[in-house]
Amino acid sequence: MKPPLLQLQGVHTHIGAYHILHGVDLTVPQGEVSLLLGRNGVGKTTTLRTIMGLWRASSGCIRWEGEDITHWPTPRMADLGMAYVPENMGIFSDLTVEENLLLAARTVRRADQFDAQRLQRIMEWFPALKTFWRHPAGKLSGGQKQMLAVARAIIEPRRLLIVDEPSKGLAPAIVDNMVQAFKQLKAEGVTLLLVEQNLQVARALGDQVAVMDDGRVVHAGGLQALMDDEVLQQRLLGLAL
Repeated sequence: MKPPLLQLQGVHTHIGAYHILHGVDLTVPQGEVSLLLGRNGVGKTTTLRTIMGLWRASSGCIRWEGEDITHWPTPRMADLGMAYVPENMGIFSDLTVEENLLLAARTVRRADQFDAQRLQRIMEWFPALKTFWRHPAGKLSGGQKQMLAVARAIIEPRRLLIVDEPSKGLAPAIVDNMVQAFKQLKAEGVTLLLVEQNLQVARALGDQVAVMDDGRVVHAGGLQALMDDEVLQQRLLGLAL
């Protein structure tokens, strides 16, 4: 396993009166695809939001290349090279596709200032964005909105891409494009942390896996080892991969 880019140690998170995370330990190796699996409601999204500083850890430690970033504000996380795609996608419906990407690209003010090669590659992965470039994002289909949400996260180089359920509700062809995009990003050295329920996507992308239950990581290791152990799959996930 490669050295960790990101590491959570004993992280607890409270939201109001609710104690959601109960001491999460999670290691995200640099340059690999780490998957966060588990049944609904076990704390996966809360873990991602806590990493990004959107919800504050009550205790425990979050480290980036060994540095304690537990209490850093979200903009500083972005400065490190993190990008987060929430499950609800978080696009601006009244803005065009172009304007959504401009907001995400903090170093440019006009579309002609985009990295042309990078933008071209995004359009190859997600061709609908080129078709609807000047259309309000709210008019896009669910799958097209997900394309836009991922495109916003990668319109500039990132070191860590965090995506909550990237393939949820998408047509198979769009899922295939998403998988190819993530594979290419990994090949370029980007680290990915994905919450993913589509087991075919998990199998196609994952290097490492962490399984959550009741606000804790109850299993962590290589994805292949989990795939090879049906008894462990049934115990942890209630299904066979």
